[in-house]
Amino acid sequence: MPEIIVTTSKGLDEILKQEVSDILRTSCKDKTVDFPTLQLKPGQVSFEGSLEQAYQLCLYSRLANRVLWVVGHGKVNSADELYDVVKGVDWPSQFESYVPFMIQFNGTNNAINNSQFGALKAKDAIVDQFQEQGHERPSIDKLNPGIVIQARLRRDNLHLCIDLSGGSLHKRGYRSDTGEAPLKEHVAAGIIMRSGWLSSGRKPLLDPMCGSGTIAIEAAMMAANIAPNLHKEEWGFQHWLGHDGSIFRKVHDAAVLNQREPAVSIFAYDLSTKLIDLARENAKNAGVEQYIIFKQCDVLDATVEAKELEVLNASNNGDETLGYIISNPPYGERLSEYTALLPLFDKLGARVKEHFPNWQLSLLSSNQDLLKALKLRYSKSYKIMNGKLECVFVNYQLSGQNLAVFAAQETDNHEFANRLKKNIKRMKSWINKANTNAYRIYDADLPHYNVAIDIYNDWVIVQEYAAPKDVPEEKARQRLQEVLIHVPKVLGISPNNMAVKTRRQNKGKEQYQRVATKGKRLVVHEHGAQFYINPTDYLDVGLFLDHRDTRLRFKQACQGKDVLNLFAYTGSVSVHAAQAQAKSVTTVDMSNTYLGWAKENFELNRLQGSFQFIQADCTKWLADHNAKYDLIFIDPPSFSNSKRMEDTWDVQRDHIKLLGDAKKCLNVGGTIFFSNNLRGFKLDLSSIEKMGFKVCDISKDSIPEDFKRNQRIHQLWLLTL
Repeated sequence: MPEIIVTTSKGLDEILKQEVSDILRTSCKDKTVDFPTLQLKPGQVSFEGSLEQAYQLCLYSRLANRVLWVVGHGKVNSADELYDVVKGVDWPSQFESYVPFMIQFNGTNNAINNSQFGALKAKDAIVDQFQEQGHERPSIDKLNPGIVIQARLRRDNLHLCIDLSGGSLHKRGYRSDTGEAPLKEHVAAGIIMRSGWLSSGRKPLLDPMCGSGTIAIEAAMMAANIAPNLHKEEWGFQHWLGHDGSIFRKVHDAAVLNQREPAVSIFAYDLSTKLIDLARENAKNAGVEQYIIFKQCDVLDATVEAKELEVLNASNNGDETLGYIISNPPYGERLSEYTALLPLFDKLGARVKEHFPNWQLSLLSSNQDLLKALKLRYSKSYKIMNGKLECVFVNYQLSGQNLAVFAAQETDNHEFANRLKKNIKRMKSWINKANTNAYRIYDADLPHYNVAIDIYNDWVIVQEYAAPKDVPEEKARQRLQEVLIHVPKVLGISPNNMAVKTRRQNKGKEQYQRVATKGKRLVVHEHGAQFYINPTDYLDVGLFLDHRDTRLRFKQACQGKDVLNLFAYTGSVSVHAAQAQAKSVTTVDMSNTYLGWAKENFELNRLQGSFQFIQADCTKWLADHNAKYDLIFIDPPSFSNSKRMEDTWDVQRDHIKLLGDAKKCLNVGGTIFFSNNLRGFKLDLSSIEKMGFKVCDISKDSIPEDFKRNQRIHQLWLLTL
């Protein structure tokens, strides 16, 4: 008998084997038909079977991507052998020459190391055979082929197959649209099977984050015994000469008769009204709308109605599991999404423990860190591919130890949370007097929670410092997760208003590089000035909080003065100078982006006067500059190798040259504010004093109250002529 190959996504192959076995038992009720031996390989099941069995799999399989009818196979260790094996199949007996075809070549080996080359060689063999036998040359059509030939190469074994499916079988045809991260239909069916719901009888099924409704729809189709591809209109066998319409109609008619009225409650909830409407429309297309209870609902408010609980208790039959929650929650692939989702998963864990005891919770996710936030111990876990995304499917029994663990873990006595509360209480009086809504409330106070936490208006920025080498990566992730869960709780903010940055020992202006493109802006204030900050798109948000007192001190000296701000970043020092009625303010930075940001800060504060904004390499510009100033603010990076610079910049190596160039632009009696944040920096005092400067180290006095834990956050000197 011919060989049939049934393919699926990795992770579903074992249950595909069971499903194929169950489907084939229908055709093997005739005792004259032997039950085939099923061969399992990664992503596929194969067996020797009949055309009727192939049709049954096309219609009934909920897990298959494709059903392939093998028409030839052979050993391939060279391009010539590939050509010969393909040409050894009688292709004119498979399809007419007027039917366009395409080759899908899957796999490589040492001889055929490019699938496109393999497809081209196979195509040549097929076309040559048609022409040599006196037929017209068949055409290739990759968009609308009448016949799809799959060439599957594994090591040196090549299988040539007619694809009977007519496109992947996971496309049932009922989805008019999907959400942002669609769950493939066959994967939805697979996780339902993995959950154990099918063998539970009449137990309710709830998807509280249903999106476009795929899980609920697949479950309803299973309960109603609706063949998943019953209404499929285009098949890959329609132009295949081996197709037998009478056998297919027999299989199709039997599938129609096998449908039944399901006796089970299926619930599909989602926060989005738009998605609920979409899910309902998809269910209607699938013919199962009447079997699903749709509801617009936050997952944290999800419940099952009391009347449904009565039904489910009545049908318990000794099984302690009352119902099944099966869902494909949002993944949080990007850090910002993860940050917003983490508190949701933390609350979800508490919610299901409180409101769904003795249910089973089954979740599919590509982010295992989010699943850990549930604080549940799983009973079973499976790896499954959803398209190209590697996911894990986890079953949790909401009973016994899981509920006990919940009671032990959900307390207010968390070390980090308690420290954060103490800091807020201690700083409350200072915050009220600080004349700003941007400040730091935590700075690695507890070494094992190695983060800094800054408030910017109604946003929170969590900066993760690089973990010490002796701290395992898994442990560092766990501690960061605890921080991200507790920060919104303690501060009473939305997780959507929290951003996470990972701070390493970057050199130069690496901290200024864009890390996202959300374009989110908000306004903060300090000492009577307002500033735009961007909490999401850069490692630094646009305002260095540790220089708050420095900016005030500089501002108090600016009235009637000519001011120069070098390495100006977003121009906060320049804004303060302009507000203090400086005679002139010149702002210089190499970045057009940040110079534009500085101009916007001036506009925000409605400043008008003698203001210049210059885009230039500050070191080169200053060396060639001859204008005079009364006050110069210099806060350079520690290191820079920007392509816009003619040479590299190292603050330890180059600060004397920079200050020498600044001196020639400084009026007698003028002052330079010179600062940097290189921890090991040492000012070359003797060289500076030889220039004629009087030097005053005011580093300690310039550290704001909220940065007192880190006295080395920056250094600051006043250099006066």
